[in-house]
Amino acid sequence: MTGPFVAHETLLHCQQCNRVFTSQPLRRLVAKRCNVGWDVLVFTGNSLFQRHRTTDQVRRDLQARNVNLCPSEVEYLGRKFIKYLALAHRQATPRIEQAMQRNGGYILHLDATHEADAPALMSGMDGLNQIVLANVKIPSEKVDHIAPFLRQLQSDYGDPIACVHDMGTGICKAIAQVFPGTRDFVCHFHFLRDAGKDLIDPAYAQLRKILRDHSATKELRTMARKARQHIDTQGFDATCPLSAITDGEDCEDMAQMGLVLTYLLALWCLQGKKSGNGYGFPFDRPLLEFARRLSTLNDCLPVLQQRLPQEDRIGNRLFAKFTRKVRGIVKGSGFAKVVEELEWRCRLFDDLREKMRIAEPGSRNGLNDEGTEKAMNSIRKGVLQFRSRLDKNRKFAGDALCQKVAEQIDKYGDRLFADPIEVNTPSGSVTVYPQRTNNMLEQFFRGLRRGHRRKTGDNSMRRVLQTMLADTPLVKNLDNTEYMKILLNGKERLEELFAELESAPEIEVLQSEPDANGILPGFRKLIQEEALPDQVTQLFLMAPT
Repeated sequence: MTGPFVAHETLLHCQQCNRVFTSQPLRRLVAKRCNVGWDVLVFTGNSLFQRHRTTDQVRRDLQARNVNLCPSEVEYLGRKFIKYLALAHRQATPRIEQAMQRNGGYILHLDATHEADAPALMSGMDGLNQIVLANVKIPSEKVDHIAPFLRQLQSDYGDPIACVHDMGTGICKAIAQVFPGTRDFVCHFHFLRDAGKDLIDPAYAQLRKILRDHSATKELRTMARKARQHIDTQGFDATCPLSAITDGEDCEDMAQMGLVLTYLLALWCLQGKKSGNGYGFPFDRPLLEFARRLSTLNDCLPVLQQRLPQEDRIGNRLFAKFTRKVRGIVKGSGFAKVVEELEWRCRLFDDLREKMRIAEPGSRNGLNDEGTEKAMNSIRKGVLQFRSRLDKNRKFAGDALCQKVAEQIDKYGDRLFADPIEVNTPSGSVTVYPQRTNNMLEQFFRGLRRGHRRKTGDNSMRRVLQTMLADTPLVKNLDNTEYMKILLNGKERLEELFAELESAPEIEVLQSEPDANGILPGFRKLIQEEALPDQVTQLFLMAPT
């Protein structure tokens, strides 16, 4: 990073043992067969995976430091960085295990991210020390694929104090198979999300279909756009009517209030689709808020229509069309019934959120919500009261979806409430509090997707998951001060650690790893030929028999 230089190296050969000795100071700067230093490798890795810089941005950053690399070499260095980090992590595994035992053990958090037909990237993390322990890419979240990963974790770090994960069947069975007798908890956020979907999703899907059949969003946007065009064309100053609406005062200029109200109220209604606190469905229900605003407009638009000035013919016609559209949706078949059903189902689900003291209505912690520090006994009592209500209330007792939630509570009741755990450490007994959610890994996977979207503008992770090295999540550990002390083991920087690892026998395996996703030489040009099958057929026809 300080600039290019030319090195002249003297190799010493021992005739007795036939060994060749190279320059160790040079190896601490540059790896064998490389023309960039370790500092360039680390800078590139940190830029790509921690700062989420694009390949072109990394190239420009390096050029400013007098290092010129092509895009493919930047990407190669990024993969090389992950491979060296993975090797360093594996060598540090005994020290990581010792550190966790000094703290009383570890709580294993398991989660995976996947998309379409791409392999799932699964990570195991220690919830107490917040260290990513291991990662694997598996074809699917089935027990046959997860169990070997858990056995490797068991071999490296021993049995966990407890496990926290979602309610996937494969994960649950694998945990029971590999860690029998270990305390096993499900993530509260995942449990709530699944219960909410069971309770609300069927009615929500009906509402979505009704709105889609009426082209509600498209029609309202069209009317708002037309009103805006007329306002701009006529050069109307909307300051007076807007101020009057805001301050509750009389407006002297009501001539074009029809255009103003059509534009304003259509946008207000559409804004309902952007409502929510960042939790996602079923915690946020933007379509229901949209429907509520449509119902509110249906009540007030006829009253407003009677009070509009008659001279604004264009505005009045557009406002009348707006009124008819809203009335057609609200008075349409099934709208009122499905909204009424959604209202009571959402109230019931929100009551469960309050009882579990996580992702509560009105909270703005979004997907990072860890829940309140309310005593687990209080949370257990609230959930059991909710469960009893599902049986005692005649309406809920006769509803299949409510009873499905009741079955979920019965099934996972013992896994929901994690009491403090007493563990023995070299320094005495320690009380460990399992986390209620899997948010640590969820946050990392969301950060991974966000970084990819920032670099490419594409929200799809399918191709990334296919090509990504499985150990990429280890970069999360680089922000953990205690982990870095364990990893470096007395060294000051990653550059020193990587230089020492170069002589390890495992590194040859890493460097020679084939790229299974790459296209063999000569094939790329041919696969672009539209008439390739005909060309292949012609080849066989011309061949001698």
